[in-house]
Amino acid sequence: MFLRRAALVALVGIMGTACSSTSPTPTSSAPANPGAGTASPTASASAAATPTPQATPTPPPVGGVYAATVSGQLDPRIASLPPRVYVPNEESGDVTVIDPKTFKIVGRFAVSLNPEHITPDWDLSRLYVNNMGGSKLTVVNQDTAKPIGTINVPYPYNLYFTVDGSKAIVVDDFMTAQYIDNNGLAFYDRKTWKLLKFLKIPYTGVDHMDMSADGSFLLATCETSGMAVKVDTRTMAITGSVRVGGLPLAIRLSPDGRFFYIANQGESGVNVVDAKTLKVVRFIHTDTGAHGLGISRDTTKLYVTNRTAGTISVIDFATNKVIANWKVGGSPDMVAFSPDGRQMWVSNRYNGTVDVIDPQTGRIIKTIATGANPHGLIYWPQPGRFSLGHNGDMR
Repeated sequence: MFLRRAALVALVGIMGTACSSTSPTPTSSAPANPGAGTASPTASASAAATPTPQATPTPPPVGGVYAATVSGQLDPRIASLPPRVYVPNEESGDVTVIDPKTFKIVGRFAVSLNPEHITPDWDLSRLYVNNMGGSKLTVVNQDTAKPIGTINVPYPYNLYFTVDGSKAIVVDDFMTAQYIDNNGLAFYDRKTWKLLKFLKIPYTGVDHMDMSADGSFLLATCETSGMAVKVDTRTMAITGSVRVGGLPLAIRLSPDGRFFYIANQGESGVNVVDAKTLKVVRFIHTDTGAHGLGISRDTTKLYVTNRTAGTISVIDFATNKVIANWKVGGSPDMVAFSPDGRQMWVSNRYNGTVDVIDPQTGRIIKTIATGANPHGLIYWPQPGRFSLGHNGDMR
């Protein structure tokens, strides 16, 4: 929406420094075994050598909250779909459809004003194009890659679903205080699209979100206020907030469910927020204009698009350190991975292209011209049991 874009350009240069702690995540060592010691002198040698049976702890699933996505295996409901990359072009008001096997454009269809993201439904049955300026969701048949209808909702910048699939959450993103009454989250019944509640967010620029591990709450970034807000998904009420400063945008939950990682465009890095205490526990510097986030298929790495610098930073989840910083050029924005994790697709917001990148080396495999201002692209189908929304956040 033009009001959103104009406000962002004016604010990028003036936002303050993030109010975040740089202290490392505390670690603890295992306590000594109180039963350990010297064997009794009256004990026989064989008895002393006999180990005490101990229960083997059950290891956590590989991938943690993203365990269902790690193998790359597709759900039977969507396994037969031809793979397609859908690219919403914000300014030209259409969607480009690409065959990722040939890198050829195989379709294009008009939608409404300012398509921002393309979102798979919670039950993997259809796709929605979020047309913010047109106040519509365009429903896409995933078998034919063509639109089949629209749903009228006000200003859908982003779209998410609760973990249980009962609610759809439309993000109405207004970046200035002038429109604060329209800035918020609209909760709908996911099946009927009946409005359940509009929750006004008092911090301008509500933008992206992710769910807690158990789905009991969400944490939403508020771009132009430097805030993130916690919302109970059952009561649909605000229950907390944290100031991170800068311009917080994309947000993803860590695989172990303990932390939220927030791309901060105003601070050129990533804020790490403790999911229990809602405290900023770390800041990881990446590069100028940190914007979008993507998680590797094996869930060991976090990819950060630095839109202003034209780079992509790779963060190792285990160490919280940047292990690579690739110069890719363009204006890298949103990220999508192929099911096997071997291709990373990135929209170049202000260059009218998408890049296909090798996520192991940062090498650009292919650059494809799409339309004006390509934004929240999706590679579909994706592995996982259900969709939490955005441009393919799966669990």
